[in-house]
Amino acid sequence: MGTHVIKMPDIGEGIAEVELSQWHVKVGDLVVEDQVLADVMTDKAMVDIPSPVHGKVISLGGEPGEVMAVGSILISIEVEGAGNAREAPAVAAPLEKAAPVVESQPQPAPGKPAPVAANVQAPVAREANERPLASPAVRKHALDAGIQLRLVQGSGPAGRILHEDLEAYLQQGASPASAAANPYAERNDEHQIPVIGMRRKIAQRMQDATRRAAHFSYVEEIDVTALDELRVHLNEKHGATRGKLTLLPFIVRAMVVALRDFPQINARYDDEAQVITRLGAVHVGVATQSDVGLMVPVVRHAEARSLWGTAEEIASLATAARNGKASREELSGSTITLTSLGALGGIVSTPVLNLPEVAIVGVNRIVERPMVIKGQIVVRKMMNLSSSFDHRVVDGMDAAQFIQAVRGLLEQPASLFLE
Repeated sequence: MGTHVIKMPDIGEGIAEVELSQWHVKVGDLVVEDQVLADVMTDKAMVDIPSPVHGKVISLGGEPGEVMAVGSILISIEVEGAGNAREAPAVAAPLEKAAPVVESQPQPAPGKPAPVAANVQAPVAREANERPLASPAVRKHALDAGIQLRLVQGSGPAGRILHEDLEAYLQQGASPASAAANPYAERNDEHQIPVIGMRRKIAQRMQDATRRAAHFSYVEEIDVTALDELRVHLNEKHGATRGKLTLLPFIVRAMVVALRDFPQINARYDDEAQVITRLGAVHVGVATQSDVGLMVPVVRHAEARSLWGTAEEIASLATAARNGKASREELSGSTITLTSLGALGGIVSTPVLNLPEVAIVGVNRIVERPMVIKGQIVVRKMMNLSSSFDHRVVDGMDAAQFIQAVRGLLEQPASLFLE
């Protein structure tokens, strides 16, 4: 038997260090080739680290939240044959004791892949403070159901707890925690949540944006009655063949058209070099909520896309972001950002700039309100745009005129397609 050492890979773009976000395995687990071992976090995206070999985990080189240098030892795996340990520095000491292996589990024949760890795990025997592997959605499900995750047997890779495991745990007669069973019960529990991975990057970027940029917000209401009627008409006529349209592709189109007259808003500001770069290409970042936090995938060259092309790209990128599959390239390079909370959009918001951009357009929810039009009270669909700008680059008058231009295009939707 030998040892195969996996080092922190060079993810590219001159990155010298990355943050270890989460382990998907522990010491003693059997792993197979291409099984995800860990998630690491760069400035832009979460990256999976797969195993290049079959074998058994013998040591981990870091803890979640630790910033590790590229080339440092990430994990060591016991393998058949010589391994590559001779070419690598000494293996770091294990971070935890080896997990027990069921003695009756048959060992793999020479040349055969080792079985997945989930097949050889012993029954649940976790310490009170042990944090089992589970996605944020599963943790919320468990919290809502009053289930202590440390008591649940996971059936996913490396013992990862799935939604099905929670349901099976409840069906076996396990009672929820007392606070869930009695909503009036007195509670004194506390939960410490490390700010690591994506949440740390979000916190750093938001703090950096509010510290460096001179934010100001501008809010305008828009009558989207005609726009929504057009959207419904197009969906009825072409939805079955081209896909359904939301309002977002129309708003992206309005931004693209309006930016032709306001190039100073489609820009990036390098405040260290004191240089403003105005861009002809409109790369629209679309803020998207995922299980690991806010991500901003980018619709590239929105100026060259049709309504349906924009809609398809937004849907594809949002799905990739929510599933944690968006690439670094898909999460970088935006020139202006669009953010929307959909039905939860509220009346007014004050979005934070996505530096080094100088503008972000925020969409609030649509509400029906009585409006006076030509002396008559009529019900109209109204929506606010709450947008923020960097006052170091964008003057208040320019920001207001830009949003008014967007408003005019959305209230007269035919003008979106006039050249």
